[in-house]
Amino acid sequence: MTAPVTVSERDLRTLLGIVKDNRDDLPEAGLPLSLLADLMDQVRCDNVSVMNADYQSDRLAVSFMQEIPPTDYSNVDVEASDGCHWCEYTGYPDRSGDLRSVTLVSDFYSARQWHSTIPYTDYLRPLGMEHVLQLCLPGRPGPAAWPCSGAKMMFFRAPGPDFSERDRDLLALLQPHLHQAYLDAERRRHGAPRLTPRQRELMRLIAAGHTNAKIARQLGITEGTVRSHLEDIYTRLQVSSRAAAVARVFPNEAAL
Repeated sequence: MTAPVTVSERDLRTLLGIVKDNRDDLPEAGLPLSLLADLMDQVRCDNVSVMNADYQSDRLAVSFMQEIPPTDYSNVDVEASDGCHWCEYTGYPDRSGDLRSVTLVSDFYSARQWHSTIPYTDYLRPLGMEHVLQLCLPGRPGPAAWPCSGAKMMFFRAPGPDFSERDRDLLALLQPHLHQAYLDAERRRHGAPRLTPRQRELMRLIAAGHTNAKIARQLGITEGTVRSHLEDIYTRLQVSSRAAAVARVFPNEAAL
């Protein structure tokens, strides 16, 4: 019989904080370190790292890597961690297009296979790590993407028990919230994406409460064109409603 999974009130409050909190410790790249620390309280691990992972093949990723706690790599072959040495695992999201699944090294390698790989023998074992879990933060697709379009979270654990299905399920539930936290951090670092003059004009009419039909008459275009503009605006802003779009475009001013 499977043991029941319980969540304490303290854990629940931490999870709600991960989902809802607006954090002030914005780093130069990646996620707030306080958020990563809260995650480490929920998913027992010895290191959490966030790094660039561009899921748009026609774009050049802006490279970054943050981690908690900091690691001393002076006696390690860092190149041994390159994705080409364990592409079955690290390349799975790009190869499959599956950016939602939370994956473990043990999903792809037996213990014997894993212990014979270069990333393990020349990189992780000298660092005292064995188990790995990865989670995708897809970023923002399309030509209006932020300078860093996406990221990947990697959780590392020392020898002993592997990450559990509880860890996997918890991160699967948190994935859309972590992704949104990453997008929010990118927006705060780089500002809102630019809209065309016509799109900003359309957004001011939306902010004033006009319907698509009224906007079309005022701008001398069809309602279908208004809808097409809105779809592009929603994609650029990564929102799904008129109210959210107005809040993104006019955060600090009255839309008059």
